[in-house]
Amino acid sequence: MATVRLTAAQATVRWLSAQYVETGEGEVPYFAGVWAIFGHGNVAGLGEALHGVRDVLPTWRAHNEQGMAHAAIAFAKQSRRERAMVCTTSIGPGATNMVTAAALAHVNRLPVLFLPGDVYASRRPDPVLQQIEDFGDGTISANDAFKPVSRYFDRIVRPEQILDALPRALATMLDPATCGPATLAFCQDVQAEAFDYPQAFFAKRVWRIRAPRPDPRELADLVSLIKAAKRPLVVAGGGVLYARAEAALADLASSAGLPVAETQGGKGSLAWDHPLNLGAVGVTGTTASVAASEDADLIIGVGTRLQDFTTGSRALFGAQGRKLVQINVAPHDAHKHGASAVVGDALAVVEALAEALDGWRAPAAWTEQATGGVAGWNAIFDAATKPDNRELPTDAQVLGAVWRASSDDSVVVCAAGGLPGELHKLWRTRRPGGYHVEYGFSCMGYEIAGAVGVKMAAPDREVHVMVGDGSYLMMNSELATSVMLGTKLIVTVLDNRGYGCINRLQAATGGAAFNNLLADARHETLPDIDFAAHAASLGARSEKVASLADLEAALQRAKVSDRSYVVVIDTDPMPTTEGGAWWDVAVPEVSVRPTVNAARADYENKIKQQRTGD
Repeated sequence: MATVRLTAAQATVRWLSAQYVETGEGEVPYFAGVWAIFGHGNVAGLGEALHGVRDVLPTWRAHNEQGMAHAAIAFAKQSRRERAMVCTTSIGPGATNMVTAAALAHVNRLPVLFLPGDVYASRRPDPVLQQIEDFGDGTISANDAFKPVSRYFDRIVRPEQILDALPRALATMLDPATCGPATLAFCQDVQAEAFDYPQAFFAKRVWRIRAPRPDPRELADLVSLIKAAKRPLVVAGGGVLYARAEAALADLASSAGLPVAETQGGKGSLAWDHPLNLGAVGVTGTTASVAASEDADLIIGVGTRLQDFTTGSRALFGAQGRKLVQINVAPHDAHKHGASAVVGDALAVVEALAEALDGWRAPAAWTEQATGGVAGWNAIFDAATKPDNRELPTDAQVLGAVWRASSDDSVVVCAAGGLPGELHKLWRTRRPGGYHVEYGFSCMGYEIAGAVGVKMAAPDREVHVMVGDGSYLMMNSELATSVMLGTKLIVTVLDNRGYGCINRLQAATGGAAFNNLLADARHETLPDIDFAAHAASLGARSEKVASLADLEAALQRAKVSDRSYVVVIDTDPMPTTEGGAWWDVAVPEVSVRPTVNAARADYENKIKQQRTGD
């Protein structure tokens, strides 16, 4: 058997470079490249190895380990999980900085390969710099923090171990049911150790992403339920987009008269103006979608994990007599909330349904009733996004201005706070892949870093970032990375001087205004932050505007800019757009504040309604 002598790090990156995936556009390298912040534990081993393959497996430098991991994860999401990236760091704080991003990838079922450096396998210099010492367990390192937020975890303590570990990690990342982050904690001395690897290990390998067809019995049960239903409703989740099932779902909805509502992950499954699209569902849902969800007698989830914002903390889909079916490639998700499960690829199931339902249509009265609410919602949209004479614009008005300035092929990127709720309700997605909001982990700081990954996955699309001042302050360093790499972004910073979303939630649960808006936090002096100047200091073009009209003019300047462009506007932290289902947020049972006691009484009433279905 022919062999080649390489260090474990050299062998790892050579193997990564040889992995391809079969897509609708042909065979492409699965790993688009490596994000690396070198430090103690990876610069000597993986750093040297990555330099040797830089022409086929590019390495990018970031400014924050969590940020670069967000970029990698966003790339995978925008690539519909067909491609991924690698992230490598030092053994200590560099590694633990990525744990938050690993949790985000795990929750959102998105592939990324983490290669954090680790302690010496030989233990020769223990305790090495940045090593965590557990007084009762000599095997622990900082990288054990990755275990609960990784779909696959291994610690590389021998150079030959990668012969098994690397294929296992990739198989996990490519499986649509187990897809998520894989972590190979790479002991730094092992990175530099040599081994005679079989040359066959480095041969080009082309992987396929499975698209399992449903069990005929489960499909038959679903067809029977649909044909017996008087008021069926489809809820489209992210699995529709990952399976590239959006066109098939749109055709099925049209031919069968099935109204469709969209989760955060599934938004864009149908064009916003598709006649059967009711818009956002759940806590941040449209009035049309929520009304249909409450009236439906059959809910058909397609590729959704049914988190509480989708289900209205189970109350929206949980009424007595209402049936729930879950079409999902992952059995874990397909069986949630007592659903009848149809395990299979979204596209395969939708195509099979279309064939089985050929010639059948939902009752016309139901289709008309469900879609009849869309006109009312469109009126709410117009009123919410229309400029007026108020002193400070609302988030909805700013969102409307950005949408009007965006192109048909634009991608909007956002994450935590109040903006995702407004975007879910109000952003009118024109084309699939045009809506990229991370709301599975709702991670502040994802926005700009994630947008870099979006732009790398879709370089020909205009990328708009919507970010509040709180998230901007939490992580903004990858704005400099976007300038450095030429991944142009258009960033709108909405400055409401604090955490406006949580301030509203605090008020809604009877709490006093406390520690959310800057004015309500302990302070000697209220900060007057010049976000435009800060963005300029990172190399971006920037300006602050005083009105919605000025914002729209600035966005036109941003569109023709040669680099990332940041526009800042002050906003009102209080108003939100109507709509949405109930969300279970526990209110204190005992309080000295009458407003809290009143909120508790209302909360108990909502819980009672959930139990009784009244």
